[in-house]
Amino acid sequence: MRLIADGATPISRLVLVNDLETDDGYAFELARACFLGAGDRIAFEADGLVVVRAGGERLRPAGDWSTRCGAGSLRRR
Repeated sequence: MRLIADGATPISRLVLVNDLETDDGYAFELARACFLGAGDRIAFEADGLVVVRAGGERLRPAGDWSTRCGAGSLRRR
């Protein structure tokens, strides 16, 4: 599923994520899988992921950035 990480676009349904890949080949790998609920919004801020819950609560899940360099390969940023 493609998610928009602009901080304004709400997620349309419940999803379980363990990493989020950007259009330019980077990926944010969460330390633990996270449920994102309908109405939640996500954004990348200050080198990390921010989840704004539908009720306004802000979460900063732990994780690390990496690059995707080709099929099946993974290299830390």
